[in-house]
Amino acid sequence: MKSTVIFLFALVIFTSASGQNSWPTKTWPLSSPSGLGLNSDSLTSLDHDLASGKYGYIDGILVIRHGKVGYEKSYRHDYAGIYKNEVSKKSALNSSDPGGPYNYFNPWWHPYYHGTDLHTLQSVTKTITSVIIGAAITRNEFPDLNTPILNFFDTTTIKNIDSRKRRITIRNLLTMTAGFEWNEDSLPYADPNNDGSIMEASYDWVKYAMDKPMAEEPGKVFNYNGGVTQILAHIFRVSTGKDLEEYGAKYLFKTLGIQNYYWKRAPSGLVDSQGGLYLEKTDLAKIFYLYLKEGKWEDKQLISSNYVRESVAPSVSISKNLAYGYKWWLNSYGEKNTQIAWRGSGFGGQIPIIFSQYDMVVILTAWNILPNMPYPAPTFLINKILHSVNEYNQVIK
Repeated sequence: MKSTVIFLFALVIFTSASGQNSWPTKTWPLSSPSGLGLNSDSLTSLDHDLASGKYGYIDGILVIRHGKVGYEKSYRHDYAGIYKNEVSKKSALNSSDPGGPYNYFNPWWHPYYHGTDLHTLQSVTKTITSVIIGAAITRNEFPDLNTPILNFFDTTTIKNIDSRKRRITIRNLLTMTAGFEWNEDSLPYADPNNDGSIMEASYDWVKYAMDKPMAEEPGKVFNYNGGVTQILAHIFRVSTGKDLEEYGAKYLFKTLGIQNYYWKRAPSGLVDSQGGLYLEKTDLAKIFYLYLKEGKWEDKQLISSNYVRESVAPSVSISKNLAYGYKWWLNSYGEKNTQIAWRGSGFGGQIPIIFSQYDMVVILTAWNILPNMPYPAPTFLINKILHSVNEYNQVIK
């Protein structure tokens, strides 16, 4: 299921971290768009589209190139008013938590945490969970990815165990190829039959996910499943003896200069590794910049370059121009679709992207959570940003 062309190209488009003169540990340096080879008119056009409401409720955009902020915009919305009819109306998006962090219409929690600039990342949290696992692997504190996941459970408490469930590995969880019977991506989260919403309404998310029957042989079929990332949080705690959030704060966030964040937890107390992290967009950009620099920050190799490369190599093909790595979405682009954008994707419109070919990180945050709302598709953002890069325009001409 590998995409050979994409894989080979992914190996050669890394930007070297050698010769880096400054790092944005404390703050991002600023530049004009033109100073970074960006077209101001194209970015102004994008700003107009985002501000107009054409793509729903956009909260912010950040464009970083060559380690400097070349463009940043924020858009404020009255979410208390926008979702005032939904906040107290029982639905799959608030049924289990009318006044708390899992009421997605509650403006005290979404999209900003308690009125701060910390923005919900939703499923971009999955990508960062993979990054933290990479840090633990680099420190030789996490199991081999081919380890069967049942090794970390009392199997007498798990339902629907068969030969296929016994073959699920940690790698299958990272690549969304575990094979569980799971219906999430094909339904809106407002649908009460969505497994992601049902899981969040339960007390023990890991048990809900692990008890699901099998539908496919592990490693064969991509099926988007938030539960498998929550299982990773359990495996992380059992195997390392440390909480995923605690580990990430100590071995990742601290070095990157990320001081302010919030991370929600499931009712059982386990960190919400599949959608619970809040960051400012400039700090989210640091994590993506770390990957752009092959896992190196200043003089420290926080994530091994091998793990970074494996993360953004296509483990499974989803469609013609889309593949998936270790919680990373991989969009091919360019005249022959041989260039790759590495990105996250979060409910409501959270889209952080790395364009390694152009030494660039882009962050988009939004909060469009009802079915049929306008939505900034990742391909839209990729195309818009690329057409603001002078080098890219010269190539396609």
